[in-house]
Amino acid sequence: MEKDLLELQTLIDVHFEQRKKEEEELIGLMSRIEHRRAERAEQQRVRTEKERERQAKLAEEKMRKEEEEAKKRAEDDAKKKKVLSNMGAHFGGYLVKAEQKRGKRQTGRETKVRILSERRKPLNIDNLGEQQLRDKAKELHDWINQLESEKFDLMQKLQGQKYEINVLYNRISHAQKFKKGAGKGRVGGRWK
Repeated sequence: MEKDLLELQTLIDVHFEQRKKEEEELIGLMSRIEHRRAERAEQQRVRTEKERERQAKLAEEKMRKEEEEAKKRAEDDAKKKKVLSNMGAHFGGYLVKAEQKRGKRQTGRETKVRILSERRKPLNIDNLGEQQLRDKAKELHDWINQLESEKFDLMQKLQGQKYEINVLYNRISHAQKFKKGAGKGRVGGRWK
């Protein structure tokens, strides 16, 4: 019996030692898990911080590019306005010089350009406010309507004149066909 008790005691001791080792391993494993969680949390925090910095840099870069583009567009618009105003101011002088070079003879296109340059009103709108721009737009719109109505009237007059010319031409040809008297006249559409 003592032998059994001794054997049982050794088994119990072995069991408790095994259990103690397992608990120590479990504690070590738990501490490693906690350590790894802390490392991951730190890595995640660093990652999100870097991502925020990257996003901030991208937003800053985007804003800077948009500002540069806006400045460039404004400069381009200013240049265009300046060129157009200079061109408008000097265009009439250019036409006069070109006219003097060529002399008095002008083609139809040159005549049209000259007449249009004389009729053209300068558009000085650089320093106008919103209401003044509206008034200017209304004035130009009314002027365009007036020109369109004049054009329509002239086209109607032209059509009437063409019709009258055709009527008169037909009367003349009809009168020549039935002209009395001997002699050579228009017969069959040909002169003999």
